[in-house]
Amino acid sequence: MQIQAIRTVPLVVMGVSGCGKSSLAAAVAAARGAPLIEADAHHSPANLDKMRQGIALTDADRAGWLDSLAQALLQARSQGVVMTCSALKRAYRDRLRAAAPGLRFAFLQISREEAGRRVASRAGHFFAGAGLVDNQFATLEPPVGEPGVLTLDAALPLDTLCQQVLAWLNAGDPA
Repeated sequence: MQIQAIRTVPLVVMGVSGCGKSSLAAAVAAARGAPLIEADAHHSPANLDKMRQGIALTDADRAGWLDSLAQALLQARSQGVVMTCSALKRAYRDRLRAAAPGLRFAFLQISREEAGRRVASRAGHFFAGAGLVDNQFATLEPPVGEPGVLTLDAALPLDTLCQQVLAWLNAGDPA
């Protein structure tokens, strides 16, 4: 029963840019044999253009993106899908939860300085500038006290983070 639970529980790996969402989500999806959804691939061309210019997205900009993500979760939830998504606000997380009851979140907690360093070291990534990192931290509503959330230290090695997420999912503990 626990093995089945680990394979079918939908998961969002969340946090600000530079926290390691994509790396951890890919590792967890591979370990689970689950599909991976990269939320950035669901942004509209207008949103991507704004981010390339260093312009922060608004809630209105994110509305269609969240609708697309909710639809993707709805379609793949029985497959134990793993999704990357900043999910900065509780309202965003609640929209995703409504599409996939039982959805879990692995929150990669990182310092502003480390996130800025990691983003600055990326070559060719659409997410431009320290200003957007600052905006993400200003927008972030940490998921403290929300059900189905595991908080992780983004500074830990990827293998350790993946093991922590898999053990948490396997334990079946929603908190």
